[in-house]
Amino acid sequence: MAEQLTGLADDRALLGRTSTAERVSDILRSRIAEGYFPPGTRLSEDGIGGALGVSRNTLREAFRLLTHERLLVHELNRGVFVRVLTVEDVEDIYRTRTLVECAVVRGLGDPPYALDALSAAVTEGQRAAAGDDWKAVGTANIHFHRELVALAGSERTDELMRSVFAELRLAFHVVDDPHALHEPYLARNREILRALEAGDRHGAERLLETYLTDSLERVVEVYRRRVDSAP
Repeated sequence: MAEQLTGLADDRALLGRTSTAERVSDILRSRIAEGYFPPGTRLSEDGIGGALGVSRNTLREAFRLLTHERLLVHELNRGVFVRVLTVEDVEDIYRTRTLVECAVVRGLGDPPYALDALSAAVTEGQRAAAGDDWKAVGTANIHFHRELVALAGSERTDELMRSVFAELRLAFHVVDDPHALHEPYLARNREILRALEAGDRHGAERLLETYLTDSLERVVEVYRRRVDSAP
């Protein structure tokens, strides 16, 4: 927990002078999505409040917001914990992803598309793989899909998917071999990017739909095996 709090203290500047529970929840959501707080982690009010320099009441309101987003869970007399997903949660996350991400690509309209951020996410994943940092590859993969959703230019869609992608990171944490999980999607991200660079949004949508179906099967298979074998 000490390492996570040290990194969290670096985020204090993001709060500015108008510290609010919403901004605190944004920081914590991002940290969960980046993998700093694994499922089952107990979140210390004193530790996190001290790292961010916020009051206990502000932090509790942020916890409440993230509990509503299904990222945290409050256990009576024990505290607040990062949520551990069920297999059904994982299936629902992918159902939502397919509905939203494929609709975004389908509705892009005529090319050219603004793909610089999407291309940067592909490069980020390749660089992480070259460094054998497969947790970072998973993060880059989430960045790729976040930037894909951002092509819609919709703040509401971005907000919806921020919490969905943070939940997805919770599922990734259960996987014991991130290399095997994430490596195939480096090439598939490039394929989707190339299709969009060519202006082929229909081809990109087909690639994406198959991608998400295959990813769901892989994640659920591994997730079910880990959950079933847990003590």
